[in-house]
Amino acid sequence: MTGAELRLDVATGIGQGRREHQEDAIVADFPIGGDIGIAVLADGMGGHAAGDVASRIAVTEVFGALKLHAADADDFLREAPDHLQTAAERANASLAEHMRRNAETGGMGTTLVALAVARARLFWLSIGDSPLFLFRDGDLRRINQDHSLAPQIDGMARMGLLSDAEAREHPDRNCLTSAITGADISRIDCPADPVRLEPGDIVLAASDGLTFIDRDRIGALLAQHRRRSSAEIAGALFSEIEALADPDQDNVCFTVIRVTRRGFLPAGLSRRPAHRGTRPEAPPARAARRGRRWPLPLAARLLPSFRRRTP
Repeated sequence: MTGAELRLDVATGIGQGRREHQEDAIVADFPIGGDIGIAVLADGMGGHAAGDVASRIAVTEVFGALKLHAADADDFLREAPDHLQTAAERANASLAEHMRRNAETGGMGTTLVALAVARARLFWLSIGDSPLFLFRDGDLRRINQDHSLAPQIDGMARMGLLSDAEAREHPDRNCLTSAITGADISRIDCPADPVRLEPGDIVLAASDGLTFIDRDRIGALLAQHRRRSSAEIAGALFSEIEALADPDQDNVCFTVIRVTRRGFLPAGLSRRPAHRGTRPEAPPARAARRGRRWPLPLAARLLPSFRRRTP
């Protein structure tokens, strides 16, 4: 199926969780009728050492670079992986320059997920542990690499060296093996071949705050709401996080991209116009985003040797 036959329904969300500072940043732009849609998110690290600054720098630099290249769709399709890597390197250089000029921000860093959908093809780059999921045919799978010690620790559990509980609670589980810190980037996940999107697919890019929800539960929520709008899916994810009421809930941000055939409307919507001569009923007022009602006790995440830590 060609890109002209597909419709992308996109929503983004961001919440502060139980943390004192918001260190996530996200931006998405999927213009109606455009050839290319872009989403970029970053999960900053450093707490008072300016993790919020690191994530904003990364998102701003990467989004700006990709948006510039998106003006030529044919070139973007040919060179997308190169454009993504160049944008990440530009962001890394900007972090280095910022820390050089502002010594108090030394030690800050960020993860990065940047994706572009061009004519039914999904290109991406990721650095760090922020997940990128693809939900297809009832199955949720992570399609990007996890640049933390979690995969190795889970491998130890499969070998019987650790129990499942020990693996889940391991103190080094969230220690990153790659991040944008202004120094050399040790690992970059940027496949040369894109994913061909199909009607019914849901792409979910997120910071690791979303993984406070069990992956099976995320899959169940996407299956349950797969015929709903991306905004409704985002609302269901926030409701689930709020229902968990985890006292350590991290910052969370995500982009939901639903792929449908052109002309498809989410369940609950109608094509039928209002009867002539009557006033359409006003839509109900939207409830305030639940994530904004979370209390904010003192918490911080630090980056000694890329280690994520909660006090």
